[in-house]
Amino acid sequence: MKVLLVAHWDWVLYNFRLPLARMLRENGFEVTFVCPNGEYVPRLREEGFRWVNWSVIRRSLNPVMELYSVFHLASTYRREQSQIVHHFTIKPNLYGSIAAILTGTKKVINTFTGLGFLFSEHPLAVGLRRGVLPLAKLTFKAGKGWSVFQNRQDLETCLRLKLVLPERTVIIAGSGVDTRKFRPNHAPPSSNHGHSVVALMAARLLWDKGVGEFIEAARVLKARGFQVEFWLAGKSDDGNPMCVPEEWLRKWQEDGLIKWLGHRDDMPSLLQQVDIAVLPSYHEGASRFLLEAAACGLPLVATDIEGCRMVVRDGVNGFLVPVKDPYALADAIETLIRNPDLRRQMGIASRKIAEAEFDERIILNKWLELYDRVLNSD
Repeated sequence: MKVLLVAHWDWVLYNFRLPLARMLRENGFEVTFVCPNGEYVPRLREEGFRWVNWSVIRRSLNPVMELYSVFHLASTYRREQSQIVHHFTIKPNLYGSIAAILTGTKKVINTFTGLGFLFSEHPLAVGLRRGVLPLAKLTFKAGKGWSVFQNRQDLETCLRLKLVLPERTVIIAGSGVDTRKFRPNHAPPSSNHGHSVVALMAARLLWDKGVGEFIEAARVLKARGFQVEFWLAGKSDDGNPMCVPEEWLRKWQEDGLIKWLGHRDDMPSLLQQVDIAVLPSYHEGASRFLLEAAACGLPLVATDIEGCRMVVRDGVNGFLVPVKDPYALADAIETLIRNPDLRRQMGIASRKIAEAEFDERIILNKWLELYDRVLNSD
């Protein structure tokens, strides 16, 4: 069985879809990645997978270029003749569904990894929705593809907008987390005498990930005199209109508010060096960072949105705070700074939740069940 995994960014496939690709290969599928060329393509090939180039630009709104991207993808589908095409994020979902209709490709999976920028209140997003949603509604339904969501709120939003077919929707929490790779540090850094408590946020550095609120919480707690370090991992994503400028990140570091770590490939090791995981995002599908932090036995502080509530149980393994409220965020972090025993108890609860509900093997089995349903559907 031949499967195409399609995205408009090689970073997405390498960082989030390798476990799925490996599992499919182990179960007899021939997996090919389809995406633009980039720094992660050689790594995909090193894993032993085929790669096919797709000419698409993430941030482009040029109608001619976008139409070319659709037809280029259609030519790939016609040539590859795969049994299943599997799209990730909104642009590949839309363009891939059109390409599938044009080529008569019947088995289509569209994965919504979070409703993100298109559903935000950014002026550009508001304008785009007027054109994109009617086309998406027509295309997704005409193609009779399966739609995968990472949380119920995103699913209900798309059902309310009549974008997807209710009988062909599934909720799967991303790719889960490898609990054998991500493990607790039984001697956390702040247990050492005189060591500051470390709060880590790791994400794409976008305003709607809550970077501004993280910075303001750091400012508040430092003004209150607490011994705490705020670490920020990730790089500036200039392919997104909500990108946090790199010069701002450098300025905050120079001001002593944060330690900016840049992009990190060593998350299991990094998470063992910190005491608290923080994610003040405005919207999430299923946060990979929170899942990894939970598996590493950390207490979590996140915003009270569906994509965070999936992992963070308020008062059990962390705290949920209102969106865009840096003072509530600072208060929650302060509570954990003051209470090392509470940090330890919540960290133990985090690990149990990760193992019981989000272990990679559990989630990948759900993907395998979906592929079986898709292959046996009309």
